Amino acid sequence: MTESSRTRVPVFCLSLFCLILANLAGAQVPVPAAPDLGARGYLLLDHNSGQTLASKNETQRLDPASITKLMTAYAVFRALRSGQVKLDDEVLVSEKAWRTSGSRMFIEVGTRVTIQDLLQGMIVQSGNDASVALAEHLAGTEQVFAQVMNQYAAELGMLNTQYQNATGLPSADHFTSAADIARLATAIIREFPEFYAWYSQKEFTYNEITQRNRNQLLWRDPSVDGMKTGMTDAAGYCLVSSAERDGMRLIAVVLGTKSATARARDSQALLNYGFRFFETRLLYPAGDSVAEARVWKGTAEVTDLGPQNDLYVTIPRGRYGQLESQVDLPGRLIAPVDRSTRLGTVRVNLDEQMIAEANLFALNKIDEGTLWQIAKDSILLWFE
Repeated sequence: MTESSRTRVPVFCLSLFCLILANLAGAQVPVPAAPDLGARGYLLLDHNSGQTLASKNETQRLDPASITKLMTAYAVFRALRSGQVKLDDEVLVSEKAWRTSGSRMFIEVGTRVTIQDLLQGMIVQSGNDASVALAEHLAGTEQVFAQVMNQYAAELGMLNTQYQNATGLPSADHFTSAADIARLATAIIREFPEFYAWYSQKEFTYNEITQRNRNQLLWRDPSVDGMKTGMTDAAGYCLVSSAERDGMRLIAVVLGTKSATARARDSQALLNYGFRFFETRLLYPAGDSVAEARVWKGTAEVTDLGPQNDLYVTIPRGRYGQLESQVDLPGRLIAPVDRSTRLGTVRVNLDEQMIAEANLFALNKIDEGTLWQIAKDSILLWFE
């Protein structure tokens, strides 16, 4: 039971945080404006903090071309995790899948291909035939599979996305945005690390035909370990790339450039900008105590409070020591208190602007106290 009054408590007054986010990480680095790129839309996102570092038309609805296959793969990954299918399940290739135009992994009608081979053919070779075969196997038809894709898009909060097919071939009312793609890329990396490794694969051989991954950054930048290219006349040249340097992971989404060279150049410019001028820090690990709250009428007088998820912040390099945190706590907290009850909020500020926020939850269960404890605290509360 929590009463409505609330107390604002600076985190530097609390337990271990008297050394408020201590230790400067080097000299402050001036942060220039983000690169001005020719792409129709782009976004640079920190994977862990979710902070946007650069953007242009990031919510505009654009044709994604084969970037669509990120969601096709995500839907298959979900089916694998649920046990609906297995990697070694064999898929019968239909004539529709075999006849699908555009980039292909060259599966043959009437043959059986494992889901793992189809996934690699779609992810590495961008095979439209593989995408359709997977869609038909999971949902019966590609049209029904597109409905599944849209359901997952809604679940992930992709507000400017609608899929009509599993390939990204041009279709009316088939669109997404740079911001939505970044959200999807983050979900794939976070939820399916065991499958994400395929996005770094530089080539794949099927039916004695070897094709290279079209993501040029896999060869140019050793920190880049995925994700997906796309190209149609309507969409232009598109690229989603993810890179990790010194524990900091960035996702760059570039849509609608004029050439394969341009999409690689623009993506590299975004990644270099983010890594050069920003840093990401884990401030509060999930389940760690951030503060204590006084508990009345219970078997214990205090409960530890902490976040349920890791709290990261992305800041200009050299500004770590200038962060300030504060905790909002309940004014009076009356037992019983269940573990994982939301009891407060921690906010992180830089230059008096809030840059991150997380709910705090009880880390300890505190039962209602004895009659003596209840009576004693009732008297003490009269003087509070």
